[in-house]
Amino acid sequence: MEEHKVKIKRIEKVTHDVKRFIVDKPEGYSFISGQATEVAVSKKGWEDERRPFTFTSLNEDPHLEFTIKIYDDHGGVTHQLGLLEPGDELLLHDVWGAIRYKGPGVFIAGGAGVTPFISILRMLAKQGKISGNRLLFSNKTSKDIILREEFQKILGAGFVNTLTREDHPGHVSRRINKNFLKEKISDFSQHFYVCGPQSFVEDISSSLKQLGADPDSVVFEE
Repeated sequence: MEEHKVKIKRIEKVTHDVKRFIVDKPEGYSFISGQATEVAVSKKGWEDERRPFTFTSLNEDPHLEFTIKIYDDHGGVTHQLGLLEPGDELLLHDVWGAIRYKGPGVFIAGGAGVTPFISILRMLAKQGKISGNRLLFSNKTSKDIILREEFQKILGAGFVNTLTREDHPGHVSRRINKNFLKEKISDFSQHFYVCGPQSFVEDISSSLKQLGADPDSVVFEE
């Protein structure tokens, strides 16, 4: 397994518990939008604690970017990531599958599960191919929404927010379930991209298939 030690160039706050890490890009390192790698903190006792994170930059960018939710109450890897500063180092490994874009469709994300879609949607916007794509994004509260302004700019009316624990103007206050999908989607012959907590992915994938989606058209992280 290849391993690359990279220096953190910048750390930016995205939401109250999500940070963007901009790091050096190893020479010859490449990926497809939607792919991921295993990341470890280059600190004694943490080098072997690898966790998967999706690239949120574009492959042609001169740097790598990760957008990561920090769980301070777990005391684990993301907590350690949250303590890092520019100049600290990460360990990156092989690039692997995750979610790959297959054509226009509906992206359905729960919380930090939106991260595999960030690079894909940025790529489509840059290529002028965003037409025909939508994002249904479920969060607990409005303060949890990752990159709200960027998604609105890219997708316009194709960006739909749902909140499960808050009533907030401009947002739908309900869960994404079978009835919601039936109301919001008229064509179940298109592609669907689903990412979030395992129970969310299982429920949405099952609902899509019950509503007539081809199982081969439902793409999720494996």
